[in-house]
Amino acid sequence: MSVGLGPTGRGERAALSSAALSSAAPVARRAWSAVGAFAAIRALGLLALVLWSRANDKDAHALLSARWDSLWYVRVVESGYDFTLTAPDGRVLSDLAFFPLLPWLEQALAAVTPLGPGDAGLLVSAVAGPLAAWALYLTGRHLHGHRAGLLLAAVWAAVPVGIVQSMAYSEALFTALAAWALYAVLRRRWVEAGLLASLAGLTRPVGLAVAAALWAGAVVEARRTRRVDARLLTGAVLAPLGAAGYVLWVGARRGSVFGYLHVQAEWGNGFDGGLAYGKFIVDHLGGWPVVLAGLGMIAGTALALWAYGACVRGGQPLPLLVYTGIVMALALCSSGYFGSKPRLLLPAFPLLLPVAVALSRMRGVGAVGVVGALSVASAVYGATWLNGSGPP
Repeated sequence: MSVGLGPTGRGERAALSSAALSSAAPVARRAWSAVGAFAAIRALGLLALVLWSRANDKDAHALLSARWDSLWYVRVVESGYDFTLTAPDGRVLSDLAFFPLLPWLEQALAAVTPLGPGDAGLLVSAVAGPLAAWALYLTGRHLHGHRAGLLLAAVWAAVPVGIVQSMAYSEALFTALAAWALYAVLRRRWVEAGLLASLAGLTRPVGLAVAAALWAGAVVEARRTRRVDARLLTGAVLAPLGAAGYVLWVGARRGSVFGYLHVQAEWGNGFDGGLAYGKFIVDHLGGWPVVLAGLGMIAGTALALWAYGACVRGGQPLPLLVYTGIVMALALCSSGYFGSKPRLLLPAFPLLLPVAVALSRMRGVGAVGVVGALSVASAVYGATWLNGSGPP
């Protein structure tokens, strides 16, 4: 037995379509407020980076487009998947670790514009960031209303590592694809969700979290309606194809079905349940000033876990909980470079929903003051971070 809107005639269907179009217009107009807030916060972060970089005789443009992972993406554009680098400890690092959608887009833009691959990557992030903010707004609005959606987009822009959203990295692109896919799941647009999930899977390994979220939503929907329609099944099949396709391609090149895992192991990345991360924290509790870093990691991890608990207690839809849980598990329980963990948590935007809801209930200009303070702190931290250790 399926649950629907009941039988409707042609006239009634036309009336429903007209009503949907008329209600979509004010939603789109309101979404621009969230996109504008996101853009303003990111502009503040970029201004702080430019000023800080000048004071340190560094090039802000190079920090955004030509360091760390962004260089690996450029190498993929320039030479294909053929580049390796021998680390000082003898490990051979391969560019096969980097998923292909961002370098594909960089290559396409470089072919039709005067931009080089690095600047094309900046353009991709410049477009993807506002698109992600738009999807975050719609998700927050769908679950908790306009103010929550607006504040979700703003708080995501103002997280401490928000400067990564403006770099030639894949985080902004991935979050945009993941957020739109999850919103499509919440609205039961299964084919659209499956296509977006597949693209997310071509962007980062954690793209499989988006596919898992779609599957969770599909199970909930099938139990609710007691049937599996063709569109739901199509979306569920499409969702993992991007990630699975790339992993299988790497496996074929490496001559092993586990080839991609071997590539990640060469980079020092593996899933160990958080043992290496725990040891890293303990090692930073033994003296001054490294103890501050250890305490900061403990506080940050505890805050992320508390936020996830708040998401569960707040009754977030299962697809969002599944997605966020997998993103957190892969970020916190892997043995990779520990300085990357805050960046790896950046796509876990549902963690910020309880914060956005709490801020939306504040009276007067309290929420504006909180977001403003977060934005300034994020701008200062991002400028300092990129002029220092940065987000490799």
